[in-house]
Amino acid sequence: MSQELRAVDWTGDGLALIDQTLLPHRTETRSVRDVDTLVDAIQRLVVRGAPAIGAAGAYGVALALVQAERERWTDAQVRDAIARIRDARPTAVNLMVCVDRVAARLPEGLDAVLEEAAAVQREDVEANRAMGASGADWLLEKAGTDRPLRILTHCNTGALATAGWGTALGVIRELHARGRLEVVYADETRPLLQGSRLTAWELVQEGIAHYVQADGAAAGTILRGQVDAAIVGADRIAANGDTANKVGTVGVALACADAGIPFLVAAPTTTVDLDTKTGDEIHIELRGEDEVLEWGGVRTAPAESRGHNPAFDVTPGRLVTALVTERGVLEVSAGQLPGDHLR
Repeated sequence: MSQELRAVDWTGDGLALIDQTLLPHRTETRSVRDVDTLVDAIQRLVVRGAPAIGAAGAYGVALALVQAERERWTDAQVRDAIARIRDARPTAVNLMVCVDRVAARLPEGLDAVLEEAAAVQREDVEANRAMGASGADWLLEKAGTDRPLRILTHCNTGALATAGWGTALGVIRELHARGRLEVVYADETRPLLQGSRLTAWELVQEGIAHYVQADGAAAGTILRGQVDAAIVGADRIAANGDTANKVGTVGVALACADAGIPFLVAAPTTTVDLDTKTGDEIHIELRGEDEVLEWGGVRTAPAESRGHNPAFDVTPGRLVTALVTERGVLEVSAGQLPGDHLR
């Protein structure tokens, strides 16, 4: 079922977004017919996941043109609207790359913009399928066993986070299709529970056996020998292989390194930012304090406490066993760097 999901879809005069803030209890689609609503949807995580917000941004350029025609905007207003979409979330490079790619066709008109946005969406699905197959091949070769694998993942990287199929979850789905997956440990992913709300929901749709566990349990699960490999996605990958992903990822990578098991990053080449030399240059989005100081709208911390709420952390390239993209697998910790291979 999840392979048929479209987190982002163009309706002819706007966008239809699966509202990921309501899952798993309700499946509803939000209609987006103006730029303000799209920017709000990206920032509130109605749509989320680097490739998915890239697709939303791509169609957002078309949305700005449609709204401009309806409301008689100036060219300056159109440029400002597109810039606001591009900057809606600063860490995920896909949003900027996809907006810039589609905006380059603005002089050709709406049809050309829509054609390019559709290509962004189509190419992401194709890339996900390719990296799913390559990642599964690589893991099975490295595993050195005929038994089904036990995989840990962090955050949500499935059809909901992409244009379709999934990145890290796409590799997991490929293993499942081949009969080579025993179980998935899905970290709940604080503070918004993308793992327990979204990844677990997608795994249920696929009939994949899984456990949801607290983020703090991940390292122990790995070190006790209950996991054969970890697979995660990425929001930005620097030229040296440093990888920004949902906060909590670096702890998983450290545990994998200590246990001597693979830590695999699955992401399309649009997530690789060769202009960013190292992870030190990646801007880490800080979200609102209430996400960690409250639960369900009820204050759980003392009134005097402040909240530190980074949305992402950076895993050093030396801890990334391999990066799988639609072009194949790079063994990053062995010195095969994106900056050398993806130019």
